[in-house]
Parts: sequence; C-alpha cells; structure tokens
Amino acid sequence: MKVRLEDYNIIQEYPVHWGDMDAAKHVNNLVYLNWGESARIYYFGQMGMDTSFESKEAGPILGWQDCKYIFPMTFPDTAVVGIRTIEILEDRFMMEAAIFSKRHQRIAAISKQSIIPYSYATLKKVPMPEGWVAAIERIEQSNSTE
Repeated sequence: MKVRLEDYNIIQEYPVHWGDMDAAKHVNNLVYLNWGESARIYYFGQMGMDTSFESKEAGPILGWQDCKYIFPMTFPDTAVVGIRTIEILEDRFMMEAAIFSKRHQRIAAISKQSIIPYSYATLKKVPMPEGWVAAIERIEQSNSTE
C-alpha cells in the first residue's frame, strides 16, 4: 500500500535545519522521531487531551515506537508530517506518522507509536478514556472521503 499525504487529516510542517544533519550528511535519525513527536502533541491538542502531566485525568505515555527510514533528507528542505490514529484498542491506541520531503515530493520515513492512557498521579496505566475515543473518531472522520 502506497502512503499518501492526503490519507492524513492532520498535517504539520517543520523546517530542516543545518544542525539536523549528522556526519553522514543527512538528517539524523532522531530528528525524524522529534518531528513525529511534535505532530503527535499537536494531534493530542486537537483531541483536547490534557498534556500537562499534572492532571488527575489520564494523560498519554509513549509505550513503544518504531521508524522505517526510506529516503535521506538533507538541508535545505521541509518535513511535511501527516499524523493519524490507525487503531484503537481497549487499553491504548496506535498512531502513525508519515514524514515527507517537501523538496523531493516523496516519503522519507514512517513511524508507528503506541500511546497508553496513564495516570501520572498514581503512576499506573488506566482504561482508555471514552473522551479520547470520541475525539479520535472525530479527527479521523473529518475530511474523510471514504
């Protein structure tokens, strides 16, 4: 299946900085994960999720992530990041961040993450909040052409 930017309802752009490159003269692997994290936090904001990590409500905690590097980005360029939820489970939801090179008009990396509802007050996993599920469904159904 081909990954297309138009498959994502939330899209963010981040400039590639000269300092993002490493000794191999391409964007360092960690920078892709940082872009995914920034897009993920923006998505959480669109959900209305409390990301203060101080609330008595559930907050997100990253349980797992991976990243497949497809095309090496370099300076100058702009990372265009599409972020979406790909699966909602009983105790977590799975997200996907696709990172595209604006300059080269192609996918550069794809990352998946497991987001777990967590109580920062009790330091324990909590059940998936109904409000999160409703917010995810609202975001993922907006602008849907299917």
